[in-house]
Amino acid sequence: MLEGITRERQFMTSPREGGILPRHLFRFFAFSEAVTWTLLLGGLAIREMLGAPPILLTVVGGIHGAVFLGYGVVAALVGVNNRWGIGRTVLGIALAVVPYATIPFEIRVDKAGRLSGTWRRVASSDPRDAHWFDRLYRWFLLGRCCLLSCC
Repeated sequence: MLEGITRERQFMTSPREGGILPRHLFRFFAFSEAVTWTLLLGGLAIREMLGAPPILLTVVGGIHGAVFLGYGVVAALVGVNNRWGIGRTVLGIALAVVPYATIPFEIRVDKAGRLSGTWRRVASSDPRDAHWFDRLYRWFLLGRCCLLSCC
């Protein structure tokens, strides 16, 4: 039983095993958020110029809303995981409100090396890992992430 848990942890933290790295997840959502902004603004323009049916904006708006919320959650998780600090994490989340602002933010944090590394699923020798919030974060990452998708 314990061997299976250890293997699961290695799988999720090793990029060679196929686990999704924080960098890839964040970049995907940052780009997707910008794409859905384009679809939403394009849908608004098409509705005004061509009189497109309102269902078009309902569908596009729903997709954008889901990606927007997903980006916020991923930005928070990656911000905590990579220890961006509260200011940078809140800025990353807030920039989703401004059209296309997630792309320059993603490029900047990537160039600064703030997207590198794997998920912090086990405590390291870093003294910050002993903090209650970091322990709670690791507990959440060890399989409780699926609770978000159930809600």
